[in-house]
Amino acid sequence: MANIQFNYLYRDGGNYKKYGSVVFANPGYVGIQELAALIQSKLIDQTWFYHHHWHLPDLRPPTFDTTIDPTWHEFENVACTSQPADMAVTLAGFLALLG
Repeated sequence: MANIQFNYLYRDGGNYKKYGSVVFANPGYVGIQELAALIQSKLIDQTWFYHHHWHLPDLRPPTFDTTIDPTWHEFENVACTSQPADMAVTLAGFLALLG
């Protein structure tokens, strides 16, 4: 069974980037293209999301400045992976969070 790696990043006001990813178990075998389309339909302008709404780790640096830095994170892509899941919730549980 291929797990799913969700890749995302935080881009601050100076365009500095911090990349991150999480791995979900995929017992329902959700396909990558279907998954990417579903995620993109839930994003702000098909790009951004608030990490706390989706229960994902915050990638903002300790130097985060609310006057110049955005509060959202940016979706990069999803991919199949053989890495073990590192999220307690499965992919189906994550998708339920998206609404």
